[in-house]
Amino acid sequence: MESRRVDLGWMRIFAEIGKAGSLSAAARALGLTQPAVSYQIRRLEEQLGVSLLKRQHRGVELTPEGQRLFDVVAKSVSEIDQLARRLRNEADRPTIRLRTDYAFSALWLIPRMHVFRMLYPTVDIQIVATQRTQGNRSDDGDVAVVFGTQTEFERQAVLLLPERVAPVCTQGFLDRYGAISAPADLARARLIHLDAAEPSPWFDWRRYLAELGVSRNGHAGQGDVSFNTYSLVVQAAIGEQGVAIGWMGLVEPLLASGMLKIAGPTLEAPDRGYWLLPPRTRDAQSDLLAAWLTAEAGIVSRPDP
Repeated sequence: MESRRVDLGWMRIFAEIGKAGSLSAAARALGLTQPAVSYQIRRLEEQLGVSLLKRQHRGVELTPEGQRLFDVVAKSVSEIDQLARRLRNEADRPTIRLRTDYAFSALWLIPRMHVFRMLYPTVDIQIVATQRTQGNRSDDGDVAVVFGTQTEFERQAVLLLPERVAPVCTQGFLDRYGAISAPADLARARLIHLDAAEPSPWFDWRRYLAELGVSRNGHAGQGDVSFNTYSLVVQAAIGEQGVAIGWMGLVEPLLASGMLKIAGPTLEAPDRGYWLLPPRTRDAQSDLLAAWLTAEAGIVSRPDP
């Protein structure tokens, strides 16, 4: 005869119903819907071959068989919960906090996080993203990845992604609005801007075109659009809204997949980019994260001074 095991999830639901005396109250306590709770109890009754509840106008009442089951289940669930709380308190899982900006976290870090999770499944990581992370660290225990120039940071800073940029857009945008075969064509294109204070801390369209000796009338009416976060700039480019400045390292996966195409020369600022700032108070977990970040960026670790 085939042995059938009772789902422990059903038992937790049944214990909550017996305690609350109501399917709706149990559903609220468990964060489920009332139909989902009712369905799970019907499955439990079918598997056991007995009725566990008497549905009444208001709430439910346990049948004799249901009361017998509840007496055992409620005690077991309570003991399991107590043990789980003790185990969580005893575990003392290491946690690392990483501060960075929206662009780096959304376009570079998060697509790679599954690798970190596979390598270090017992380490918790908290990502704190802001519009633009400043170089001065507010928490000595934080690892930070910050955009800026070498002169802004301490000697221990490591350049993860030097600034290399090129115009990017979709093939669909080029098909509709015309090919961009020379830098001067960009002056006539619809451009997507990233808002920044003046002078811009990174390549913006004004600086990029100036480096190529291209002038552009700012009132030419090309229908430009601007955003205050780079991830929105990229989404607008993918949505064929115009041509954006693409930071290599952040948009390379989109270029490799064909979602975006390079539409102009590449420019570099070798001393500017995303820098890894190790915490002033280092520990095994922060060193582990720093080593993983540099490895993912393809940087050979250098020995400590």
